[in-house]
Amino acid sequence: MIWRLANLPKFKLFTSPTPLERAERLGRELGANLYIKRDDVMELALGGNKVRKLEYLVGDALSKGCDTLVTTGAYHSNHARLTAAAARKAGMKAYLLLTPPGEYRVQGNALLDALLGAEVRLYKHREGVEEALEELGEELKKQGRKPYIIPAGGASPIGVMGYAEAAHEILMQMKELGVKPKYVVHAAGTGATQAGLILGFKMLGADDIQVVGISVGKGSKAATEKVADLVNKAAEILRVDVRVRPEDITVIDKYVGGGYGVVNKETVEAIRKAAQYEALLFDPVYTGKGIWGFMDMAERGEFGKGSDVVFIHTGGEPILFQRSEELTQYLL
Repeated sequence: MIWRLANLPKFKLFTSPTPLERAERLGRELGANLYIKRDDVMELALGGNKVRKLEYLVGDALSKGCDTLVTTGAYHSNHARLTAAAARKAGMKAYLLLTPPGEYRVQGNALLDALLGAEVRLYKHREGVEEALEELGEELKKQGRKPYIIPAGGASPIGVMGYAEAAHEILMQMKELGVKPKYVVHAAGTGATQAGLILGFKMLGADDIQVVGISVGKGSKAATEKVADLVNKAAEILRVDVRVRPEDITVIDKYVGGGYGVVNKETVEAIRKAAQYEALLFDPVYTGKGIWGFMDMAERGEFGKGSDVVFIHTGGEPILFQRSEELTQYLL
């Protein structure tokens, strides 16, 4: 049933498949057969998981005659940076409505937003940003533009399709290695990555693979409800017989480390360990919390000794430079 994705509009933004590499030293340390899915090495503006979602979101926007992408994210947002990049590749404009936490400094992703020529507007509160996004869309319509509004993180049923496709890619790569993963783990934010993986594995008859989201901010109840809703709505678009409930979703919320966007010591230690064992670079807001959660769970034996696990590196390296002062207080 995965072929149904081919019926959707899509705008190519990266070369697939992305690498899948064995993290032998780190895996041995943690007692797992660990593989890293390198979605951080895509060619579009330093890559990341949002690129997969944007292929379908931009394709949908172009099919509807839109000329402007409008989205929101934090000051350090990977999604905002990649939306700006995707817009440029497609000959469109990008408007970014950016919010706290942290301070807005033109470093890291914010610097790249500026280089890409995105129209950046700062919104001082995270509450009410959805309404502000709609208002911005109406403002652009009055100017004669045709905006396409993308929710934070690309977390829409269309955005889900990117990781439904990635599920097939992961299975094919693991099959070549003669391995079927028991767990696929990733840093979980707005939910579309996890929703896509769950939908894709179910469509492929591989729903015995457990997709584990390590939350970077949301509580597990809110996160699982959001993921289930995205899976079910995406399944309706594809007309496939897949339906899930929140209780079917696994989101671990004990590694948020003080809250969304808060840089903490445990995350930085996990980032340092991954860098020194495997030369992998994770960021302190998203992937760093994901790898911290994964490492701690693996050391506790929660995946089972010797289990085959894929950790998806969803990108975010520019945040290392944007939040460098907070990082260095734990590194030096």
